[in-house]
Amino acid sequence: MVYYFDLSPVIFSIGPFSLRYYGLFYAIGVFLVYLALYFAAKYKLVRNITEKNYDDVFLWIVVGCILGARLGHILFFEPVYYFSHPLEMFAVWHGGMSFHGAIIGMGISFYFLCKKYKIKFLDLADLIVIPAAFGLCLGRIGNFMNGELIGTKTSMNLCVQYSGVDGCRHFSQFYESAKNLFIGIVLLFMYKSKKLKSGVVFFSFIFLYGILRFLLNFYRDDIRYFGLSTGQYLCIVMVVISSIWFIKNRQHCLKSSHQP
Repeated sequence: MVYYFDLSPVIFSIGPFSLRYYGLFYAIGVFLVYLALYFAAKYKLVRNITEKNYDDVFLWIVVGCILGARLGHILFFEPVYYFSHPLEMFAVWHGGMSFHGAIIGMGISFYFLCKKYKIKFLDLADLIVIPAAFGLCLGRIGNFMNGELIGTKTSMNLCVQYSGVDGCRHFSQFYESAKNLFIGIVLLFMYKSKKLKSGVVFFSFIFLYGILRFLLNFYRDDIRYFGLSTGQYLCIVMVVISSIWFIKNRQHCLKSSHQP
């Protein structure tokens, strides 16, 4: 079955304001992070995250995520375009958010948060990657609604035909959405077990995302350098870093829990 893409990225418009699916899904992902921090404070899931400071923690994380994601996309994927059209750098509602940039941005915000509130970095990271995975699941659906990150050509019966694009394409956005949903479910079960050392959930996320995104990226029509896309090279870095952490901590992964 061939699906002919004719979707509008806009849900509704009122005057100059337009609500887009991408923005809505991104907002839902941000709200999931807020809920995670709220429950962390209420049930004392992470030491030193309290009902007095969780909203501040949330704000730092969101700012770090959005700035990192946007700057990452600009610098890693389309620097020539954005430096030629500088005003487009601020048009986040058009899409263009890099996961790898978001991880870097959140890592920087985590550093300052952990110093300010004496929160253990890996305890916070273990918690946040769970709503992040579900948010990424929604984000890829938003990419589909925007008609971006299209798949490679395929002869499969189930494919999508974009106007002005040669050939029928893989539903690459949904492949990645399913991947992120799978990762989120796995991480949630891991976190709820309460038997894992701090960092196991976080580095499991880094490893799973890196290896699965690397494989699925072959179904995405990206620019490639020596056979691989920029995203795939960044995913290799993720797999290497997480593998090194697991090798160094392989004998102690079950010794500590998430309980403060």
